[in-house]
Amino acid sequence: MDLLSLRYFRAVARREHISRAAEELRVAQPSVSRTIARLEAELGVPLFDRQGRTVRLNRYGSAFLRRVERALDELDEGRAELADAAGPERGTLALAAETLLPLAPLLGDFRAELPGVAVRLFQSTPGTMLEQLRAREVDFCIASQPLAGPGLNAVRLRRDEVHLVVPAGHRLADRERVAVADLIDEPFLTTRPGRWQRALLDRLFASIGQRPVIACEGDEPAATLFLVQAGLGVGLLPAAARAAAASEPVAWLRIDAPDCARTLRLVRRADGYLSVAAARFRDLALTHFAAEDGPSDSTPARRG
Repeated sequence: MDLLSLRYFRAVARREHISRAAEELRVAQPSVSRTIARLEAELGVPLFDRQGRTVRLNRYGSAFLRRVERALDELDEGRAELADAAGPERGTLALAAETLLPLAPLLGDFRAELPGVAVRLFQSTPGTMLEQLRAREVDFCIASQPLAGPGLNAVRLRRDEVHLVVPAGHRLADRERVAVADLIDEPFLTTRPGRWQRALLDRLFASIGQRPVIACEGDEPAATLFLVQAGLGVGLLPAAARAAAASEPVAWLRIDAPDCARTLRLVRRADGYLSVAAARFRDLALTHFAAEDGPSDSTPARRG
């Protein structure tokens, strides 16, 4: 039994699919299948129930996975600790966020301080973030929605009021405030279910017993501004985005609804090893977003 076979087993157990595990491991599918077969032969019990191309952990596999996860996590954290001992300018940092664009300036500052640290980014939904934290695939998640789960530590980075953005010349463009009931027939440009824009939009309309009209749904919240500018509909954006969009021909309206806001949180496993690189990123993130945090909850709306 070697480390490679254990890592292959963990990947297959997490995905419960040979092909997907092989893609994650960047190896050929037959290699993964042969490694799992050898491991089962060595252990003397089957670890999976086969159903065509899909595999399911059985009771032996579930019991073994708990031990393998613990052993590999210890080894990975040991490697990170040794990398810190060899020099804080080395190592890796893995991050997940719903949208990556707001992280660019922060990551630029981090790279300037620790240029030797390899950074890996994931654009993930909240559900995927929880899986990544559980599997220790990421050091931090920058979450726009609460991540609930045992053993997680969350620190608030920033809270922004969310405004309605409409095209120039829109029937509501000259107003400063709007009620949700005024928006029943408006075509919304938003994200897919599960992401923060869509979750907030659905909650706002549920409060008046309605469903929003969805004209477009995608994966990148930052695209909303440009689609609104093109006249394709209206959308929700945090007030923090106004400064970068000051030259765009759109109007920003405050929404008369409780807790119409987005809160960014930095989330990590409380029991995970905090490397020097991860600790420095945390400190930079707190400073960066605190410096950006302004009076966005009380600034009057005006034409953008």
